[in-house]
Amino acid sequence: MLGTTFLLALRSILRHKLRSFLTTLGIIIGVAAVVTMVTLGKATTAAVQEQIAALGTNILQVRPGQGFGRGGGGPRPPDFEPSDVTAIEQQVAGVTAVAPQAQSSATAIYEGANWSTTINGTTMDYFKVQPWPLSSGREFTPAEEGAGKSVCIIGSTVQRNLFRGEDPIGKRFRIGEVSCDVVGTLSTRGQAGFGGDQDDVVIMPIKTVQRRFTGSTDIRLLMVGVDQAYSTTQVQASLTDLLRDRRQITGGKEDNFNIFDTRQISDTLTGTTTLLTQIVAAVAGISLVVGGIGIMNIMLVSVTERTREIGIRLAIGAVQREVLMQFLVEAVVLSCLGGVIGLLLAQIAIALATPLMQVPWTFDLQINIFAFCISALIGVVFGYFPARRAAGLNPIDALRHE
Repeated sequence: MLGTTFLLALRSILRHKLRSFLTTLGIIIGVAAVVTMVTLGKATTAAVQEQIAALGTNILQVRPGQGFGRGGGGPRPPDFEPSDVTAIEQQVAGVTAVAPQAQSSATAIYEGANWSTTINGTTMDYFKVQPWPLSSGREFTPAEEGAGKSVCIIGSTVQRNLFRGEDPIGKRFRIGEVSCDVVGTLSTRGQAGFGGDQDDVVIMPIKTVQRRFTGSTDIRLLMVGVDQAYSTTQVQASLTDLLRDRRQITGGKEDNFNIFDTRQISDTLTGTTTLLTQIVAAVAGISLVVGGIGIMNIMLVSVTERTREIGIRLAIGAVQREVLMQFLVEAVVLSCLGGVIGLLLAQIAIALATPLMQVPWTFDLQINIFAFCISALIGVVFGYFPARRAAGLNPIDALRHE
């Protein structure tokens, strides 16, 4: 019975190919848009989380000043000092390591090749705070770090543009006015989701950068690693109390430093991308409703065109339920065909978009099944009224219809 009904519905659809395609266009666009947006949204969220996880999720970033959107004029807040690093390591419970950073920028030159890059002066605690494996070579020795030797570890972008396939370990190049020996190379991290090439960096001992580039022992950034057994909120509170005391901030005065929790940044970015994905998917979902209305209208036209056919079926013994099922199945088949085409177009769109967005291609089985089921449901909901009208026709009146 159902098989016969399906064949009748398919025959009717194939009889009007162009009209059937135009009828399903709204479903096709809706399914393709929803699946594409949700899949790309999830991929973007996963990529952002992965990049932040690479930076470390149990990290507090401490900077002078009151942070973005706070404070106004007045004197520049004091930078941090080496003694602040020691105090934090010794007096704040839950801190695994503190990596002070002094940054600059310069042009690196090697045998005619040149590349403008970022210089990050720090200590070897930097790699304890945010693990970043070396692809070759070694880290600084305590002697090199203590004496401020001109040694460096370079990122893959610097390696690619400066050494062009040559092994850089043991090579000497010039960066700014300083000759530097390469002792290590960093593994590739790629583009950050919030801007910048993480691999475009030269890491040097902080004393070297302070003496040869910045000309000051002041520190503009502290990266504080937090033990997994401790809450970053708890450590942040203890760190705030210590720095207020060391910087002699009393009473109700505002802090002249700010502390960022990378976990909070991750949660904020994830929440934002998820919300945007939901909004875009909801807007795209409107086209599914429009597609459903299109199916209902075309099915009503089909009922009118086939009134005499319906009358003949009813006159020779077909019951109302059989007529209703025929038109309902026809609407569902139309909608499901649109859903399948929409799913195929979505995979093509995702495959084209992922390289441009620099996110991995993924196939989300759950959202694909959900979208197909929604397309079938739309066929049932919007096809029921025309099917009910067809089943309710009076056979005598239907046979008189011209």
